[in-house]
Amino acid sequence: MKEQKGLPPLLWGAAALVLLADQVTKQLVRTSLVEGQSVSLSRWLAPVFSVTYVTNSGIAFGLFPNFGQFFIVVGLVVVAALLWYSFQFAYDDWSVLLALGLQLGGAVGNLLDRLLFDGVVVDFIDLSFWPLQRWPVFNLADASIVVGVTLLVFLLLREEWREGSGSASMVTAQDE
Repeated sequence: MKEQKGLPPLLWGAAALVLLADQVTKQLVRTSLVEGQSVSLSRWLAPVFSVTYVTNSGIAFGLFPNFGQFFIVVGLVVVAALLWYSFQFAYDDWSVLLALGLQLGGAVGNLLDRLLFDGVVVDFIDLSFWPLQRWPVFNLADASIVVGVTLLVFLLLREEWREGSGSASMVTAQDE
């Protein structure tokens, strides 16, 4: 990895797209539903997906409720850390940039909610299917963060595996 100037377009583009989609969908929910209201978008989706307007003072998927103000500080630290990390290196792998962009966009989306709405975020994606049957209600920012972190973990494990298998083949070659 080499040093770079500024955020790469893929990273900030992914972050901006996530932030825009997150804020637009949350605004639609706030203006179209009353808190606690649930609607199905179609009959065939109703058993597995509905839109339910809830507010969440915790973190993703409703974990650790009633810490909204504390999570403003956490959100600021996470956004600052992601930005700092993103400015430190130039990545050749587009998937790393995408993973960081998803995380950054989601973190900014939920942080913006907390700053504007007294420490709470709007959640609305209500799923009910295997393996959990009844999932905690969440939003696009939460989903983006989870997908971004999962992708980054996968990429790190893949890199570790490549390095591990590369060194193992070097030892084998040297032994012969």
